[in-house]
Amino acid sequence: MTFYSARSAALSRFRPLSGLFFLWLMVAFLTRTALLLRSGGQVEGSPLTWLYIYGMGLFYDGVAACYFFLPLGLYLGLMPDRLFRHHWHQPLFWLLSGLTVFGIVFNAVSEWVFWSEFETRFNFIAIDYLLYTHEVIGNIRESYPVGAILSGLAVLSVGLLWAMRHRLAAGFAQVSTLRERLPIVVVLVSLPVLAFFAVSHTYKEQSPNRYVNELAGNGFYELGAAAYNNELDYEDFYRTLPEAEALATLRQQLPTPHAPLASNDPNDLSRTVSYPAPEKRLNVVLITVESLSAEFLGSFGNTQGITPRLDALAKDSLVFTRLYATGTRTVRGLEALSLSVPPTPGQSIVKRPNNSGLFSLGSVFARKGYDTRYVYGGYGYFDNMNAFFSGNRYQVVDRTAIPDKDIPFENIWGVADEALFLQAGREIDASWTARKPSFTMIMTTSNHRPFTYPEGRIDIPSKSGREGGVKYTDYAIGQFIDRARSKPWFDDTVFVVVADHCASSAGKTDLPVSRYRIPLLVYSPKHIPAGTFDRLTSQIDIPPTLLGRLNMRYTSRFLGYDMFDLEPGRERAFISTYQNLGFVTDRGLVTLSPKSKVSFEAVSDKDEVLGSTTEDPAKLKAAIAWYQGASVAFSRRLMADVAP
Repeated sequence: MTFYSARSAALSRFRPLSGLFFLWLMVAFLTRTALLLRSGGQVEGSPLTWLYIYGMGLFYDGVAACYFFLPLGLYLGLMPDRLFRHHWHQPLFWLLSGLTVFGIVFNAVSEWVFWSEFETRFNFIAIDYLLYTHEVIGNIRESYPVGAILSGLAVLSVGLLWAMRHRLAAGFAQVSTLRERLPIVVVLVSLPVLAFFAVSHTYKEQSPNRYVNELAGNGFYELGAAAYNNELDYEDFYRTLPEAEALATLRQQLPTPHAPLASNDPNDLSRTVSYPAPEKRLNVVLITVESLSAEFLGSFGNTQGITPRLDALAKDSLVFTRLYATGTRTVRGLEALSLSVPPTPGQSIVKRPNNSGLFSLGSVFARKGYDTRYVYGGYGYFDNMNAFFSGNRYQVVDRTAIPDKDIPFENIWGVADEALFLQAGREIDASWTARKPSFTMIMTTSNHRPFTYPEGRIDIPSKSGREGGVKYTDYAIGQFIDRARSKPWFDDTVFVVVADHCASSAGKTDLPVSRYRIPLLVYSPKHIPAGTFDRLTSQIDIPPTLLGRLNMRYTSRFLGYDMFDLEPGRERAFISTYQNLGFVTDRGLVTLSPKSKVSFEAVSDKDEVLGSTTEDPAKLKAAIAWYQGASVAFSRRLMADVAP
């Protein structure tokens, strides 16, 4: 056999791969186009922008294909010819080819679903979802006609397989030896290895418009990048100061008039909190509402009327109007509300190893003799909530504690919020009967896709969308407050209503400040006057601010402020994705990103990011000190619970 005929025989074996690769590129092109159309006005319609999206996108599609098709390439290249051409093998070959086609179109539909929820390609959230398949698959089944979709994809896959049958069958056309195929196998193995070392998911991030950068990527590749980068060591990836300088700078930032530093130890971030007024041993109910953006509330300007009970409550509450969530996931909100710590890159502390025995809001109340509980309507193993809260001085009350007879409805995320609040009320009753004050942290679930709840409660049918989820949770909170008013513990209770994060934090910029604004209502008619608090506030400031309203004395390892004890001009907030860390001050945003990147942007009085501005060394140093200090505090156990 001549060299050319041998090469032709070897290439013949890989013709199925070339046909499937062409299908991969076509589906990726159509997916990108569909997502571009769905983005609407978020992407400027200029030819140069489209050229960038599709040109860079083609590059990433090719890189992703190197990984996706490697198993099939090895299968085609290494199987001996005698076995490959045997009659029993052909059905297996067609089955594997069909599964590959199905995988390509299934990936495209999955990207559409994920984009619909988060307005981004696959990322760190998708990795989390792969770890909690029961909840996620259940959520998808309740939100979409899964059977019809899978059946449609199966029919489409069979049709595509039939259309490609001649190209795929070409692999059986000629005899070839392993020696002849081996050079192609070496190339197929070398391409993903080369891509791993030479290509980064950050290459596409050249546009100031986040949507453009996301569209230029490839979901399969981004999924792999997110899995590889799921935990980022701050010191390795971000701009740093010498550790001693970072801690010294943070120590300068932390004290307030009633919370001076506890010692002269340069590694000690503790403060001694003491107020002149007597402590108020009031019950506290902290209601953390799933995905409650401030823009949903009428008291924040919404005209849809989907939060009538919260709007009525706001009139008699202390309302924080400029509060910002630290992140985009529930675990970030839980981290901020329990530990009062800025977000660290990668996973939330709630899901990290060695996260027990930390100084928490629960530990402060427990030390004061309170019953402390975390009440959740789902199963607490999700997102590691059981382990985290039970390891940090909370009693966990989850779905397993709620009697079936009291559950009018449940979906994959948990029981309907009305059942959750009914159980929370029982827990508070039990503490009152035992003559103990209680701290009860409640995490709702109903305002979450698929937005299903008992019929007849509100005027929006179940499974109608986000507005229904918001209004049903609002209804459930209203019912809970109504029942509480009849309880003997009501007058001596502080009710706090806050969100874990916004419904969507996606925008044209990496960190759209306005998309992180969440509501905070503090309701206690006998003890806290109604009004508004309009200063810039971070979600991590809620624990010390709440304790400050109770005049609690304690040694603190929180990194948040009591906002009523903070001198004007020192306000700041923290917002983040799993990679980008934002430091917000009035009219400014400093963003710390991997590879030690830093950006400075101006922010309008309506929290819209206006674009790049000049570097401010003082703000940069402060931003680094807060984030690096938080990372050091966790890794070196400077956040450990204070000994009684």
